[in-house]
Amino acid sequence: MKLAVINFSGNVGKTTVARHLLAPRMPGCQVIAVESINADHGQAVTIRGRQFAQLQEFLQSVDNVVVDIGASNVEELLKLMHRYRDSQEDFDAFIVPTVPARKQQQDTAATLAELARIGVPPERLRLVFNQVDDDNPIERTFDTLLAYCASSGVVHPRLAACISFNEVYALTRGTGQSLADLAADRTDYKAAIAKAATQSDKLALAQRLATQRLARGVMPELDACFEAMDLLRLVQRPDPHLNDVARPAA
Repeated sequence: MKLAVINFSGNVGKTTVARHLLAPRMPGCQVIAVESINADHGQAVTIRGRQFAQLQEFLQSVDNVVVDIGASNVEELLKLMHRYRDSQEDFDAFIVPTVPARKQQQDTAATLAELARIGVPPERLRLVFNQVDDDNPIERTFDTLLAYCASSGVVHPRLAACISFNEVYALTRGTGQSLADLAADRTDYKAAIAKAATQSDKLALAQRLATQRLARGVMPELDACFEAMDLLRLVQRPDPHLNDVARPAA
């Protein structure tokens, strides 16, 4: 499966979605950052937006990949995608994270509109509602964006594709640590704390224990979000040009 995580706006959780929601649930998945400024050190490879031809070649050679497109490269990348006709077909789906802030909702609507303009159909677009407050209904929190979706028809939102606010994402940002790996860590930190010789060692281990617990706490939510996105059925989507080929006479 080949996915692009994209939004004109920054600070919507694109890297969180790429590294913690998508990649761990796709066997052997690579995460590629397309960012010219301040690329996340946790990413293995960084490709600048102007190297679009190189990116296309790479996409043909892998099975599972998530391309994390930094906000500073989105406009350029979409222009190139429009120039290279049908290059959007290299991706099975475009994932568009969003957050409650009004500006980010407006930028998300603009992103969806541009993706539709270059030929991405609604069934290959997915919204991820990020930093959701459990006490406020998504319909109210994202009313601006949902109103746009209803009027435009560019995407069919799945409200269950959501991620609640959790401090664990900030704690692991820039560390290269995977929440899946942290949740699977079987270290008995309580026993290690009891054996620690100094107070500073105890505190460091206590922080690891807290992070481990937070990671384990968010995994069921991330699993449910991924399931709600219903991405797996897109892998076998039909060739869009199949009907353009003349069929042999009977």
